Amino acid sequence: MMPEPGTALTPRDISYASFDDLRLYARHYPAPDEKARSVICLPGLTRNARDFHKLATYLSTYAQKPRNVYCLDYRGRGRSQYDSNWRNYIPFIELIDTLDFLTARGLHQVGIVGTSRGGIIAMMMAALRPTAMGPVVLNDIGPVIETRGLARIMGYVGRMPAPKSWPDAVMILREMNERAFPEFTDTQWDEIAREVFDDRKGRPALAYDRKLARALGTIDLSRSVPDLWPQFIALGQVPVFVIRGANSDVLSADTLEAMGERHPNLRSLIVPDQGHAPVLKEHDVIEAIAGFFAVND
Repeated sequence: MMPEPGTALTPRDISYASFDDLRLYARHYPAPDEKARSVICLPGLTRNARDFHKLATYLSTYAQKPRNVYCLDYRGRGRSQYDSNWRNYIPFIELIDTLDFLTARGLHQVGIVGTSRGGIIAMMMAALRPTAMGPVVLNDIGPVIETRGLARIMGYVGRMPAPKSWPDAVMILREMNERAFPEFTDTQWDEIAREVFDDRKGRPALAYDRKLARALGTIDLSRSVPDLWPQFIALGQVPVFVIRGANSDVLSADTLEAMGERHPNLRSLIVPDQGHAPVLKEHDVIEAIAGFFAVND
């Protein structure tokens, strides 16, 4: 019997080796059959596979077309091994790791959900290995990254205070993000805290390597950040669904409009009262993503 959409499934843990012998982690949300295109979920800069639990559960049990979903932890994040060389915390290396995962699992022409950093990796994949991918969801990211948003991100990565308790973790995240997410409830902030932080013996702990800040520190904000228009244009071969938070300081409304003008098969969704990046938990957003993949298999 087909599970109802959104019915919780126990994900399977996957461990695989990178080209330089790091142990990397992914979560597999299995579908009842192999008929539909598989999807990989690529998280934001400091985030991890937990961000996609609700979306991945829904996609893997979607009544119309259930599909296998794989959620990846980049090196130095989540349950993946930290890299002794912080200079490897760059999108190109993370792209190589992602392609190695696809090869190891025998996956081809996968759908991609890329939040922020994950969307950058998806655009790079389109330029460097287009045959590996199918339809793409870009969550609050595009070829132009607003300097204001990038500066904000650089300001907290590796500098976030260590929370002493789970209520403290919730308070820290709320103080940092409430302006961009003004309608979030206490329950939502608690859910996000438990995705952002690891649970170590009942206490929250940072879920990424603090040395990631050193890799970001190589960016010179006094100069224009190079755009990714060539990489985005390479996405012209596949359908693209762009999700933008109405309060985003990373993906501007002007950039989203320009993306629509340059891509022949692009649709978009604005999520009200959310900033960078919209959490993929709202039913309307999840249903829109599931429908996008269903009509583009």
